[in-house]
Amino acid sequence: MISNQILQNTIEGLKSIARVELCVMDVDGKPVAMTADEMEQCARPAAEFAKSPADSQEIQGYQYFKIFDEQQLEYILIAGGVGEDVYMVGKMVAFQIQNLLVAYKERFDKDNFIKNLLLDNLLLVDIYGRAKKLHIQTDEKRVALIVETENVKDSNVLELMRTYFGSNNKDFITAVDENSVIVVKDLSESDGMKEIEKTADHIAVFLAKENLKNVRIAYGTIVNELKEVSRSYKEAKMALDVGKIFFGERDVIAYSELGIGRLIYQLPIPLCKMFIKEIFDAKSPDDFDEETLTTINKFFENSLNVSETSRQLFIHRNTLVYRLDKLQKSTGLDLRVFEDAITFKIALMVVKYMKYMESFEY
Repeated sequence: MISNQILQNTIEGLKSIARVELCVMDVDGKPVAMTADEMEQCARPAAEFAKSPADSQEIQGYQYFKIFDEQQLEYILIAGGVGEDVYMVGKMVAFQIQNLLVAYKERFDKDNFIKNLLLDNLLLVDIYGRAKKLHIQTDEKRVALIVETENVKDSNVLELMRTYFGSNNKDFITAVDENSVIVVKDLSESDGMKEIEKTADHIAVFLAKENLKNVRIAYGTIVNELKEVSRSYKEAKMALDVGKIFFGERDVIAYSELGIGRLIYQLPIPLCKMFIKEIFDAKSPDDFDEETLTTINKFFENSLNVSETSRQLFIHRNTLVYRLDKLQKSTGLDLRVFEDAITFKIALMVVKYMKYMESFEY
């Protein structure tokens, strides 16, 4: 349904062109939008006109017109003044609002379709049948992006995103919950993951300029069929969650970048606890002091290179070797050995995952 603000903006714009006062009322004679306060006096005649069989009528110096939505009377339009010019302007305004009703209804229908598509609420035959009816191409390249902000509930992020993408009717912007906005982005044949990343970065900058805080954007993989859009959406949703655990410093994250994080995210907590206990007994990897953890993380960042790690930590090579030896004695794992390093790295990620899930539960 068209919002009252849209109707108000529409008739004000048309009044500035045609120089005719306009008013839109509902079928009960209640004003919805108007350009002159004195037109409130038309409420009773409008309600009576709504019950009459006429489609247009002149009453007490005003022109009245009915506006229908699929045979259902939706609005009464009133144009101030008599004469052929006012009648013609009124007919044109009524036609314009009629077209707005059709356009907004189609957008509403498309929005519902995309929501059900994302949530896997449609049978395959329904997807193709409804897509054809709504003039949506089924074999276009697309990708799903999820946009989440700290104050998404208090700001009109959905409208901001629709403003950002403009009038491109191949992109779909919707929301399936109160926490995020989903963009189903249409792609050209040459578009790849780099172009999607650029789009996500530009969205983050745009929303930051609108004073939205803690913007996080995640996106799935590219799909070539409309029926696969839900898969890209699920991937983006996982990327958003996994990104918060293992890539907390990043505003934009892709499903393809999650690596082993997406496997750990799907592990049951009891299995994680068992793994940590078997590897470290009673000790947890995050029980180490800050110096040791910094050394470990920097060692991993430099692909187990002792010389480069010691240089970046501003310590002697022997000091680093001493720290690694000390760690080996306490855990039984030598980070200079690839298999032990992998085990330790996975353990750190598992602990992060467990902590996140605990905080999420409480």
